[in-house]
Amino acid sequence: MSNTLTATTLAARPVFEGKLLIDGLWLEAADGNKLERKSPAHDQLVAVYAQAGVADAERAIAAARRAFDQGAWPRMRGADRARVLRKAADLILERKHAIAEMETLESGKPLAQALAEIEGSADLWQYAATLARNLHGDSYNTLGENTLGVVLRDPIGVVSVITPWNFPFLIVSQKLPFALAAGCTAVVKPSEFTSGTTVMLGQILIDAGVPAGAVNILVGLGNVVGDVMVSHPDVDMISFTGSTAVGKAAVAKSAATLKKVSMELGGKNPQIVFADCDWDAAVDAAVYGIYFNAGQCCNSGSRILVQESIAERFAAAVVERSRHVRVGDPLVAGMQVGAITTEKQFRTILNHIDAARAAGATVALGGSQIAGTGMYIEPTVVTGVKPDMAIAREEVFGPVLAMLTFKDMDEAVALANGTLYGLSAAVWSQDFTTCLTAARRIRAGTIWVNTFLEGHAELPFGGYRESGIGRELGRFATEDYTETKTLQMHLGARTDWYVPR
Repeated sequence: MSNTLTATTLAARPVFEGKLLIDGLWLEAADGNKLERKSPAHDQLVAVYAQAGVADAERAIAAARRAFDQGAWPRMRGADRARVLRKAADLILERKHAIAEMETLESGKPLAQALAEIEGSADLWQYAATLARNLHGDSYNTLGENTLGVVLRDPIGVVSVITPWNFPFLIVSQKLPFALAAGCTAVVKPSEFTSGTTVMLGQILIDAGVPAGAVNILVGLGNVVGDVMVSHPDVDMISFTGSTAVGKAAVAKSAATLKKVSMELGGKNPQIVFADCDWDAAVDAAVYGIYFNAGQCCNSGSRILVQESIAERFAAAVVERSRHVRVGDPLVAGMQVGAITTEKQFRTILNHIDAARAAGATVALGGSQIAGTGMYIEPTVVTGVKPDMAIAREEVFGPVLAMLTFKDMDEAVALANGTLYGLSAAVWSQDFTTCLTAARRIRAGTIWVNTFLEGHAELPFGGYRESGIGRELGRFATEDYTETKTLQMHLGARTDWYVPR
């Protein structure tokens, strides 16, 4: 692995400078603090940001509150909001190469993958634009000749949008355009590790015609800015993606003001491989499912549950194919896996591997840091995993595959449901009855059948149990950002209740 090309490129590249977007203006932090970000792949400075504090967060929330209570955005026709969202999608595509490069530099993911993510995000903005025109309530004219009932969907108000570092542009695009389509205003806090693309999105939204204050962007720390965003009384809803532990803390802090919450949290997602699977497709999906985005994906296929009769041969095939996964400089064409995004996560992954060894599992491939500049970990396959081992139950969030075996359908489903999570799963069999039976019994929000990690804007996304609360995407996505209001109207004379003596 060589970083020569990238070192030269980065040396000539200006450091990105980002400010806070508050009430339509790009501002420095009130206390003048700055935050620096180095590339995890190259260990070079790539960005410097104004670092928001409590005063900045309060100012941004106040701006969003005014924009909702007094501004034009919630009162626009759906068609007009849709026009702005479509313009934003067009501008995202126009600037996709610059956005993708920023994402690669801050996250460490391969450039081709980042570019595909930006293009997919633009599609989400386009889809949200269609929902802006189709959001509607209901009416009831069957309540008697003197009564007409109308059900309205009002935008819920100010939304705090908090996003993680693994898919910074995609995840904000799973939230923000749908909140805007409903007529909400927002305060957005990206991860402090990958803020650049969200800051770039802020300028896109200004250029697309989003009014001042309707979207505010804060770069800062979760325990400072995030705490204000989840507890402030002027915030009506929280839309959060991140770890289950942090999500629980956010819900607890929001409880004092009973905010609505949408939580997309962790996963320990199984791929169940039956003996009659499409062999090549299942092997490829097992490898792709764990190494995509270096395994830093809530939907990562981090558990393979394989039927005993093919387990040894399947594990050998996965190990062999994993040997050929290309890991290295994310700016070099052809790389499939880049760097681990944060130093904390890098150490966490290595600790999980060590713990699996200590518990008696076998590290059949990889398991170590790749020497050189940047935070890279070898593609890792762990076999001999038992259901009670931590590697089988806890989210590793890295390029580490745990392989378990099962005898029959009942055991496979029990293993699939045997964690606290329930985000996604896959079933591999050429018998459709097997696939459908397993899919209906697995407690998870998305079940892929003979495929893995595909997504469409039209299909809802979210999890059971500790994988989250609520759903994103799909035709009802904008409804999550609304309150339901009933108008019960009486026609004609009304009989008095009071009867005089």
